[in-house]
Amino acid sequence: MTGYTTLLFDLDGTLTDSTEGILKCLVNAIEQMGFEVPEDTNKFLGPPIRQSFAEFCGMNEEQTAQAVKIFRERYSKVGLFENRVYDGIPEMLERLKNGGKRLMVATSKPQVYAIRIFDRFGLSQYFEFVGGAELDGSRDYKDEVIEYVLAQTGITDRSSVLMIGDRRQDVLGAHKTGIKCMGILWGYGSTEELTEAGADYIAETPDKAAEAILFNS
Repeated sequence: MTGYTTLLFDLDGTLTDSTEGILKCLVNAIEQMGFEVPEDTNKFLGPPIRQSFAEFCGMNEEQTAQAVKIFRERYSKVGLFENRVYDGIPEMLERLKNGGKRLMVATSKPQVYAIRIFDRFGLSQYFEFVGGAELDGSRDYKDEVIEYVLAQTGITDRSSVLMIGDRRQDVLGAHKTGIKCMGILWGYGSTEELTEAGADYIAETPDKAAEAILFNS
C-alpha cells in the first residue's frame, strides 16, 4: 500500500451495523406490498434499495417506487437509529485522522440520512465530507457516489485515494472510477465475496485496517 492520503468509507456494514433498522423496514415494505419476503434477507444489505426490491422481489418500476416510499416512511423516523457503531471504529478513525489522512464517506444510502446518523452517533467530527445518494434515486450506485465525492472535494489524483468497504459493490464501484479498494471483514461481506470482486487489500479488524494504511503507505 503506497501513497493513500484520502480515504473514502462506506457506511452500512463498514462504520455502523445497521442490520436491524434496514431489515425491519425492508420486511415491513415487502409485506405491505403483498410480496413474499425472501429467505435470505442479508443480501439486501449493501446494494441500493431500489435495485434490491427489483432484483430480489421481482417488483416492477412502479412497485419499486412504492416499496421505497414505504421503506423510507419507517426508516426516516425509526430505522436509521436502529443502528450501532462497530467496536473499534472511533479509535480507527481517530488514528487515521491524526495520521494526516483525509477522511470522507461514499455511501449509497441517501446523503440526508447518512448525515443524521453521523450526527447521532458522534462520527461527524472525523469526516471532511459525507457523500451519498439522492432521495429521488439519482446517484444510487457506488461509482456515481465516488465520482460525486471526488468532484465536490476537488480531488484529481486518484492514485492517492483508497475506498474502504465491506461488499462487492464497494470494490466494483471503486475500480470503475479508477481507485483501489480495501475490503473489510467485520461487516456484511465475506473473504470470498471481496476476493472474487477483486479487492486490492483485505483487513480483518478496524485496528488492522488502520495499521495497514498508516504503516504501509
